[in-house]
Amino acid sequence: MNAVDKQAEIFNKQLADFIDGSPTPFHAVANIASILRQAGFQSLSESEDWTVKQGEKYFVTRNGSSIIAFVAGSEDLAESGIRMAGAHTDSPCLMVKPQPEMLNNQYFQLGVEVYGGALLNPWFDRDLSLAGRLVYSDAAGQLKQKLINFDEAIAIIPSLAIHLDRTANKDRTINPQTDIPPILMQANEKTDFRELLAERFLADGEKALDYELCFYDVQGAATVGLNKEFFASARLDNLLSCFVATQALINADTTCTSVLVCNDHEEVGSVSSVGADGPFLESVVERLCNDLCSDSRASNRARVLDGSLLISCDNAHAVHPNFAAKHEAGHKPSLNGGPVIKVNSNQRYATNGVTASLFRQLCAEVDVPVQSFVTRTDLGCGSTIGPVTAAKLGIPTLDVGIPQLAMHSCRELTGTLDPERLSRVLTQFFNRPGRLQVAVGD
Repeated sequence: MNAVDKQAEIFNKQLADFIDGSPTPFHAVANIASILRQAGFQSLSESEDWTVKQGEKYFVTRNGSSIIAFVAGSEDLAESGIRMAGAHTDSPCLMVKPQPEMLNNQYFQLGVEVYGGALLNPWFDRDLSLAGRLVYSDAAGQLKQKLINFDEAIAIIPSLAIHLDRTANKDRTINPQTDIPPILMQANEKTDFRELLAERFLADGEKALDYELCFYDVQGAATVGLNKEFFASARLDNLLSCFVATQALINADTTCTSVLVCNDHEEVGSVSSVGADGPFLESVVERLCNDLCSDSRASNRARVLDGSLLISCDNAHAVHPNFAAKHEAGHKPSLNGGPVIKVNSNQRYATNGVTASLFRQLCAEVDVPVQSFVTRTDLGCGSTIGPVTAAKLGIPTLDVGIPQLAMHSCRELTGTLDPERLSRVLTQFFNRPGRLQVAVGD
């Protein structure tokens, strides 16, 4: 094994541990915060005044499901701008409804709502667990919250036997209301779900009030393939990018101000107080401008953003060998072929010629190959936090991502080399000296 492969192997082990320990956005943010604390980052609260000092490292969370971390650079912010890397903490999943209890033919089930654009077929016949946030009242009547995780297989969604549906392999459709409620146990009467949660996770005198819980596949991340060139896991979209960017920020020096933003709710449009279309990042940028600009001119914010760049990191569609015709000719990213620049003229991705060129330079500087993706003209195109953030802040932006297969399945696939490669590029981005600008030609 060469040094590059060994480095990727170590990186992927850490990535696997992070994803396996992050079944929900709440767990992901808690784990990112833990990684940052170990690297010397200080926790801030939005409810308090900040005094951001040059050379120091900080993070702040909102709702427990979104996080922004930053290194306060020594250079004047109005002169250097901000280096930003963005990702999202949420993934398509099955979320438990508020009154979920169902008793059907002596099976106790929970009603679920499909979160995001999930591929539903892969959820059948999987060993499922349940995790998320529980809000409760303690013995004194005070509202509290905690992260919970059953951390074992407690449910399953069995397929209907082929003998009872002879056309299943030809034209099967899935009704999300009736076909996917998971089975938790056999029973003769309904079990109160909140009481079940209290018995499992709360002390005497505490009462479960509400929750945000989702089912997840208990199978852990794994390296697969005859040559171990593939990395399989749940929630690669987009916990992979969260981890990659976090590692890059940890390796950032303190010359330029560098920011990591990981938003919740990207999979459902980003319109929330913690989503990319909300005020979270804008609020943090305003505070940074106040503390890290050498003067208080009103024009500083515009100067800062003009000299800044956001790299929106969200996985890209690798070419599928069984469905290669679904890709545009000449734009067929391969696993282990390097990070992908994502382009869409209708602004589903925020990349333009300038921002793409800057990224190509960054990749060349650290000897990382780079690929391009544009969707077929006769197919729709997904989107990311990139266009939303660009519109919100007016900041130059590009969309990139690690190539992957099976996007939005409950188990996705990427290459073993590309995660570490992208982290290396982002580290170079954070540490590259000088203002990120492209000179105007004659």
